[in-house]
Amino acid sequence: MSQSMNTASLIPGYANAKATRAYAEAHIASGDAAPGHYSEFLRARMQLSSLGVGTFGGEASPQVDAAISAIVTKALTRGINVIDTGAHYRYGRSLAAVGAGVRAAIEAGVPREAMFLMSKGGFLTLRGGPPADMNAWFESEIVAQGLGTKDDLAKGAHLLTPEYINYQIELSRSLMGVETLDAFLVDQPEVHIPVIGKEATNRKLARVFQVLERAANEKRIRAYGITTFEGFRVETDARMFQSITSMIGLAEGAAREVTGDDHARHHFKIVMMPFNQVMLEGFTRFNTATGQGNVGSPIQAAHQLEVYMMASHTMFKGHLGSQSVDVVAERFADLKPAQRAMQFNRSTPGLGTSLVGMSTPEHLDDMLAVAKLPPLERKDYLSMYKKAE
Repeated sequence: MSQSMNTASLIPGYANAKATRAYAEAHIASGDAAPGHYSEFLRARMQLSSLGVGTFGGEASPQVDAAISAIVTKALTRGINVIDTGAHYRYGRSLAAVGAGVRAAIEAGVPREAMFLMSKGGFLTLRGGPPADMNAWFESEIVAQGLGTKDDLAKGAHLLTPEYINYQIELSRSLMGVETLDAFLVDQPEVHIPVIGKEATNRKLARVFQVLERAANEKRIRAYGITTFEGFRVETDARMFQSITSMIGLAEGAAREVTGDDHARHHFKIVMMPFNQVMLEGFTRFNTATGQGNVGSPIQAAHQLEVYMMASHTMFKGHLGSQSVDVVAERFADLKPAQRAMQFNRSTPGLGTSLVGMSTPEHLDDMLAVAKLPPLERKDYLSMYKKAE
């Protein structure tokens, strides 16, 4: 697990305002995307598609590698410019599959600067599949390499050490074949809370954020953040609660520590949480004190704190591919259930990009169909909540 790597063959560049805006305009003009399909990424003024391709699912096989590569290429050439993967997805195979898809899209004329490419870390990558002897693997591949200890491991699967996160950044860049990741997210750090408590988890996160700030300063990544499953959704007094505001506090401290500058700007720019017709807390639960005199929902607070909110679990683990909540089925009667799920999410005010995991081309066809539709007007979206009460 060498920390050094050959950067000579990596694709240079990263998403920027000019290229993403040109991309958005071209796809709206061609009819691939409707006006409103692209979200503004904070002050960077980049245009990111309201739907993004996720690459978590599918078996660890060459067939699925090829399918994911083809999906990534087609998505990028058809108006979807957010591609999400993770260092542990399919035992690290999704990274390389995404990389192959990105290279093919570039050959087809999509500039690297028009793409927003993300990876994640924290969960063990286990390249090549689960080892026969997990303890022996951990000793040789983690402990002996100085990447962490058994005490650092949560749930037998998650490492929150600066060294391991740095390794996963480098693995992501290497296998995706890109010099710079547009974003790198710490995936579900909350799994450490039941094991070591929230304070100790946040101390670990603070050290990890320093590595991420350093990576941003070195242009290995452009931005970072965290994903949660429960953290942002639960009530403020719940054990697993994580506040976007406190995460920004940790990031500010990390930026100061890394640069030695009391006024250093942090690179904590993205948060991700489950959101769909069934898991509505991101929009409906007012649990986040913004530090600006008010309490908002996670989506509202993210907007106020200048953090880009992404949704995971758009399809609710596949359930919303075959059924919809009544009020959503009624509102989008002319759409298939999977398309309704995507249209519901992308119409949510303040939600930047909703990710949809896919390993079969049919799922992409649904996404491309929805991209051609304008999102719902705000009042029409809100009326669904009134009707559901």
